[in-house]
Amino acid sequence: MSTTPTTRIGGWLLAPLAWLLLTLLSTSLGLVVWFMAIISPRAHQMLSEMSTQNVVLWYLSMATAVAVWIYTLWLSVAFFKRRALVRKHYIIWLLVCVLLALKSFAFSPVNDEIAVSQLILPLLAAALMAPYFRYAQRVKNTFVNP
Repeated sequence: MSTTPTTRIGGWLLAPLAWLLLTLLSTSLGLVVWFMAIISPRAHQMLSEMSTQNVVLWYLSMATAVAVWIYTLWLSVAFFKRRALVRKHYIIWLLVCVLLALKSFAFSPVNDEIAVSQLILPLLAAALMAPYFRYAQRVKNTFVNP
């Protein structure tokens, strides 16, 4: 298996890589909290007192967190291997992050200031990085491995 010589990951590509790795770290910590809640007897007691709809939503949120973690891990590995599919999937990943921030903004019982601050970063990242991954020659030259 040979790979074509490519441009190394560097320059402005370090910013999306950092965003990807920080998201992987934060979702990992979030999953630890979810799994600690699952093994806690108090959490089971609280879940049994909740309505069925709330329990389903709780488990759906957990499944979403697991799916985002898996997708972020897969994308991180592909990023380091400089796979050609990273260009498309990084843009999809940014849009998923924006959708999750919008979901949090719309449905979470948090202060609007906190929700807006959590929404601004994914929107800004998507607005800056999506065109960069779509059109930049450096990105095209870096992510060429099959």
